[in-house]
Amino acid sequence: MSYQLMTPPAEEPVSLAEAKAFLRLDGSDEDGLVTALVKTAREHLETVTGLSLVTQGWRLYRDDWPASGMISLARGPVQSIEAVTVYDGEGVAETISLDGFGLDGRARPARLYLPALAGKRVGPSGIEVDFTAGFGAATAVPEAAKQALLRHVAHMFVFRGAVGPDLEPSGAPEGYDRLIAPLKAWRL
Repeated sequence: MSYQLMTPPAEEPVSLAEAKAFLRLDGSDEDGLVTALVKTAREHLETVTGLSLVTQGWRLYRDDWPASGMISLARGPVQSIEAVTVYDGEGVAETISLDGFGLDGRARPARLYLPALAGKRVGPSGIEVDFTAGFGAATAVPEAAKQALLRHVAHMFVFRGAVGPDLEPSGAPEGYDRLIAPLKAWRL
């Protein structure tokens, strides 16, 4: 099972203007750096929490479908299921009807029920589920996530010369884990 980002977010949860105001920056000399840091902070937060903050398109690849007919979608909240495609042994695609499917997109992880595929085995990455995930536009992103992003951007901005760009994010600011704790999916 693996995920591929098909449609990246059209905007960041925190705008360049918001990040610059938080950093108390005037002028545009650092705009490129701040923009890159906002993207890095978002990608890190999404990886740590399993969330998609702003609307984006994803594809899940599976080798089989559980006998129960229920799968978990780790990139939530899931807004909609766009398509389910199954490939046979020769690579011929069949689009599966979504009649009778169920989606609990707000669950952590989100759950998709599709009885038509229960127990179906097709081989490596032979089942593709295309779905849209995210809270919506940047204005719908939880405030705790935005505050965590701003603090992380500030942390990376201050320590930008301490580590190379390929090692970012090298750390998180004090209190970051407490801010994002309610956003994480906890497993018992």
